[in-house]
Amino acid sequence: MSKRTASTSEFLPEARLLEVAWEVCNQVGGIYTVIRTKVPAAMRYWGAGRYCLVGPYLHNNIAAELEPMDDVQDIFGQAAAALKKRGYHVQYAEWLVTGKPRVVLLNPSSVDEKAINVVKYLLWKNHGIHIPPDNPLVNQAVAFGFLTKLFVDELVRLGGSEGKLLAHFHEWMAGLPILDIKREGLPVKTIFTTHATQLGRHLAINSPMFYAHLPFFNREEEAKKFGIEAEATIEYACAQSSDFFTTVSEVTARECKHLLKRKPDAVLPNGLNIERFETLYEFQNLHSKYKEQIHRFVMGHFFPAYAFDLDKTMYFFTSGRFEFKNKGFDLTVEALAHLNEQLKKEQADLTVVMFFVSKRNFYSIQPEVLHSRAVLDEIRQTCDAIQRQIGKRLFHESTMRDDHHLPNLNDFVDEYWKLRYRRTVQSWQTNKLPLLVTHRLVDEQQDEILNILAEKKLRNEKEDRVKIVYHPDFITSSNPLFGMDYIEFVRGCNLGIFPSYYEPWGYTPLECMACGIPSVTSDLSGFGDYLLHHFPDHEKNGMYVVERGKRSVDWSAKQLAGFLHKFLQQGLKERIMQRNNVENYSAAFDWENLIQPYNAVYEKAIAMFPGDQVVAMQEPVVG
Repeated sequence: MSKRTASTSEFLPEARLLEVAWEVCNQVGGIYTVIRTKVPAAMRYWGAGRYCLVGPYLHNNIAAELEPMDDVQDIFGQAAAALKKRGYHVQYAEWLVTGKPRVVLLNPSSVDEKAINVVKYLLWKNHGIHIPPDNPLVNQAVAFGFLTKLFVDELVRLGGSEGKLLAHFHEWMAGLPILDIKREGLPVKTIFTTHATQLGRHLAINSPMFYAHLPFFNREEEAKKFGIEAEATIEYACAQSSDFFTTVSEVTARECKHLLKRKPDAVLPNGLNIERFETLYEFQNLHSKYKEQIHRFVMGHFFPAYAFDLDKTMYFFTSGRFEFKNKGFDLTVEALAHLNEQLKKEQADLTVVMFFVSKRNFYSIQPEVLHSRAVLDEIRQTCDAIQRQIGKRLFHESTMRDDHHLPNLNDFVDEYWKLRYRRTVQSWQTNKLPLLVTHRLVDEQQDEILNILAEKKLRNEKEDRVKIVYHPDFITSSNPLFGMDYIEFVRGCNLGIFPSYYEPWGYTPLECMACGIPSVTSDLSGFGDYLLHHFPDHEKNGMYVVERGKRSVDWSAKQLAGFLHKFLQQGLKERIMQRNNVENYSAAFDWENLIQPYNAVYEKAIAMFPGDQVVAMQEPVVG
């Protein structure tokens, strides 16, 4: 066997990469962001002809993200066409995201029930995996895995003896083909990435000492207790059968070692496409612009009851999937209660408005919230009309007056506008406290955030220095309360708070960093752990890490409150400098840098094929 050093352009024509995930063109959680944002960097190394994504076609809305490809002469198109001829619903298209990768979407519903039952029998016979009959999600995953394996078979057939195919599977829902690829000895090298173990997520929610007890959990017993035996067994089998087993952080790697009984071969951190601005002023201007939009919401929500100085108001927020303990919502409220008492004791003239943004089941937006926002808009329109009338009449008056004194501006306003102004403002004002939650929740009595807010006496009283806005829905540009996208909302805030108890990676603080917004994470999140190991001066540059691994909730809450109080003591110049430092750090998390650990795994996988050994992936494909 000869050994040679090769650039990407020399060896990539010999290899192809198939990346398989349930969230290709299908936004469910964070893996969608991983896949979508990684595409441009992957395409620069592999090129369109050697890189293809595979996902499930679950609903027709997906079509809006696709540009169907009529030319099926490349190997991926030929394999897709072969499955179509066999009667399966297959979409071969370009995904309309940056990089425009080729995607193959396989419809699980095109596999009939008889075929699924045969696949389930073979999973039990060949791999000892029992699939229950009444789990629709697992059934979909089984059907998707069956179709993906057929697609891989076609690629192997079309590629011939010279083809080198890598298949990278994300999570248990996509990983089933690994088992038969290994069993049949196909010339395919498999990589399996778990972003969060199925069992770990459930245990973290329900076990107060999850990390301390990790070595002692019985995998089979715990999976049965939580009713996830099929999912956990599939995940375990994929981890054991893959050529390379990977995860996204050292925190999750420790979890995998105990719960999946295999130490990951590599840690593959998650990045973002970091938009680098030409000047530092630009993201500062964006912060000011979007903060003004948040001001308008806050005026509408709080000012009917009482007003406070917006120039001395700071906007904090947390967001993510509603996992009360895992996402650290409980710890955040504890810390806010400590902060509120401290600021009141100090008689501080600062106000903190804290936003909780997480998707919950709700009936509608609260009528009072919509009414207040509508009346605020009417006040603005009335003031604009009065302003125009005063301006016009003042101009005429100034050209005719003999003296240089400013006239009484009230004389320039019609009685109609004076009456309308008084009536509108009067109808807006209320004696009720500002609502804690913006929507009518389906199960409000059992909501954990509302219950802990009541317990900690955070009620939006006038004397409270910490105010609460609980928004149980995504923030989008079509949202009638904010009228801005989520990233615009992030840019308008001052600090993101994400002290997670269980967080394999953590995109939310990384998104803050990309926007030049300081944030708080924890040492139990993959991102926080990465900061501790790679950025010793992280706190000085606006990235705070709360200790949770070996601390009590009360200790961590007080530490978080201390971080928040310290943040509030900064002056304007310090906050601007900190935002500059945060944004400067973001380049380290650009996919252009974090794609390298992925490439290293792919290099090792390619080196396993018979023939020439490749030493390094050096240059990306250009064009």
